Amino acid sequence: MTRQTAAIIGGGVIGGGWAARFLLMGWDVRVFDPDPQAERKISEVLDNARRSLPGLSDVALPAEGQLSFHETMSETVADVAWIQESVPERLELKRKVYQTLQEHCPHDAVIGSSTSGFKPSELQGCATRPEQIVVTHPFNPVYLLPLIELVPSDKTAPAIVARAKDILISIGMHPLHVRAEIDAHIADRFLEAVWREALWLIKDGIATTEEIDNAIRYGFGLRWAQMGLFETYRIAGGEAGMRHFIEQFGPCLEWPWTKLMDVPELTDELIDAVADQSDAQSGHHTIRELERARDDNLVTILRGLKAQDWGAGQLLNEQDRRVEGVVRLPDDLGHPIVTVKRAVPLDWTDYNGHMNEARYLQAFGDATDRLMLLIGCDAEYIATGGSYFTAETHIRHLDEVRAGAVIRIETQVLSGAGKKMHLFHRMFEGDRELATGEHMLIHVSLATRRASEPAPALAETLAKIASAHEELPTPEGAGKAVGVRG
Repeated sequence: MTRQTAAIIGGGVIGGGWAARFLLMGWDVRVFDPDPQAERKISEVLDNARRSLPGLSDVALPAEGQLSFHETMSETVADVAWIQESVPERLELKRKVYQTLQEHCPHDAVIGSSTSGFKPSELQGCATRPEQIVVTHPFNPVYLLPLIELVPSDKTAPAIVARAKDILISIGMHPLHVRAEIDAHIADRFLEAVWREALWLIKDGIATTEEIDNAIRYGFGLRWAQMGLFETYRIAGGEAGMRHFIEQFGPCLEWPWTKLMDVPELTDELIDAVADQSDAQSGHHTIRELERARDDNLVTILRGLKAQDWGAGQLLNEQDRRVEGVVRLPDDLGHPIVTVKRAVPLDWTDYNGHMNEARYLQAFGDATDRLMLLIGCDAEYIATGGSYFTAETHIRHLDEVRAGAVIRIETQVLSGAGKKMHLFHRMFEGDRELATGEHMLIHVSLATRRASEPAPALAETLAKIASAHEELPTPEGAGKAVGVRG
């Protein structure tokens, strides 16, 4: 397949994001920016994109394109398919740039502007070919967020709009076709309304910047992230749907709750329009189905934030620590140690409706981590330069487990002398055995990355557990390998 080329005019934060998106989706990219630091800045944005964007895909991305920097716009835009203008928000500057671009670029190239406020008709004012120019407003970081507000004017050629849509979709983006020109397009008008109200709350001493951010990231921001505004409110209307929601909460718009009091009258015509559009959008789902989808999505988002220990995820981690309490060895070591007891989350299941096989390994890995913590191989110990690395694992899948099941993992130390730690985990739901995991770990010096003796206190605790567990029966499956039964 012939590789296509995109030209980026202006290599700031947004221009750099566009460059990264095109490059990592297999396009060659040329950049023009008179800033002597442009190459360094874009290189740093690219480092972030290479670290994060490929992780969104479960298949290999196309081979990365070639990046080049150019001293003139004429050289940058020759024979390109897409031109993204991301220069500062000054109309006279943008118009001057378009005049130069159109002297040298192909007539069928898409010229997209990253402008967050100007209408396309304003940008086209002095253009040689106004039909070639369209607003393609992204959101930062461009290489991760898929939304592009695609705004043509009545002078923009339909072929350019169609081509822009095709190209944006091909690089993994969602072109939101804004059919009527309006200042600040669609999304930024929402942001502007929230921003204005936030400034009033601060000025009036009602809330701080952190309190306002918490109101968003711990509440409606999570709902909006996966269902937007109207689908969220449809659920709030219950089984009667959007029309009931408007009838119940619509009068609140006339109350002086906010500084933004210029609201449309809730005429029958407007109510019908909102209700009918909501029915078309979500009416094929029952409210219960929407609620379950919402819950699944929220669990996925919240668990992702939890893994990063950020925002609402940080709250969840703090709650886990409160619920769990102090972690310590049980007084009676004459039994396997319960190292995991938890519910199977929604995002651990696969297309067969049961726990993904990779999650069995994660659960057993969590059990190993807990055993390490119990013997003293905690963050403080690891900071001194020692830890355990897993050398070998064998998992047996014995029965199914579904989302919501409360699993319990019991861990037996088969041996714990010298540099080795040999563990056998058994996973249960109630009395039903689900799986076993056998793990051999080696104590390692983090300085040399080679096997080393553990610290005496750690070795003593591990040996104490191993000695107590020697009295237990050898668990079924210990020492087995994968093989075909006769």
